[in-house]
Amino acid sequence: MTQQTNGIGWSRQDMAHRLAQDISNGSYVNLGIGMPELITKFVPEGRTFIYHTENGLLGMGPSPSQGHGDPELINAGKRHVTANPGAAYFHHADSFAMIRGGHLDLSVLGAMQVSQHGDLANWSTGKPDAIPAVGGAMDLVAGVKQVFVITQHCTKAGDAKLVEACSYPLTGQGVVDRIYTDLAVIDVTPEGFRVLELAPGVDFETVAKRTGAALLPAPK
Repeated sequence: MTQQTNGIGWSRQDMAHRLAQDISNGSYVNLGIGMPELITKFVPEGRTFIYHTENGLLGMGPSPSQGHGDPELINAGKRHVTANPGAAYFHHADSFAMIRGGHLDLSVLGAMQVSQHGDLANWSTGKPDAIPAVGGAMDLVAGVKQVFVITQHCTKAGDAKLVEACSYPLTGQGVVDRIYTDLAVIDVTPEGFRVLELAPGVDFETVAKRTGAALLPAPK
C-alpha cells in the first residue's frame, strides 16, 4: 500500500483495497457512486464478488479501458462498466425487489456524515440550493444485510464526518456497520465508534482529534 502525500494515512486506492479484504467470498455487493467503485479493482485472490447495480445488472465487471466501453452498458452512476461471464440483466423494478427482499449481502456507500449510532447522511446538505439525489441509497441501507462506508475522515475544510449526531438529512438510521477512512477502519458499536485498525503513520490521538464524537481504542 502507498501513503498519502502528507506522509500519513491511506490513499483512496488503499482505502478500497483495505475494504475489499473484508468482503466474504461469494458476496452479492452493491457499490455506491464514486470511491466505492474503486473496489472492483481489488478483489482478493481466490475470492469472487458478484456486483449488483440498481439499474438492472448482476455480475458487473470493472470499468473498461478508455474508448472501449459499450454506451449501453453502464452502472447506476452512468459510468461505463463491463459484464462478467454469467451476468444477468433485468428490469429496474426487479433490481429493487432484490434490494428490498434482503437478497444482497453488502452495500458500500460514500458519506457526508456518519453518527456514532450508525446513522448515515450521504445525499444532501439540506441547503435550499442543494440538489436532491438520494437515488436508491435509502432502499439499500434498509434492505441489505450489511453496510460499509468509505470516505475521507474529514471534509476539505477540516470538518469531521464522523459525528455525535448528523446535521444533514438522513439516508437511514442505525444502518452503518463499519467505516473505512484515510486514517482508520472504525466499527460502529453499541458503545459508539471503535477503532479496528489504524492506517500507516497514524496514531489513535490523531484520529480522535479529527473525529466529532467519542472514539474507543481497539480492544486488546
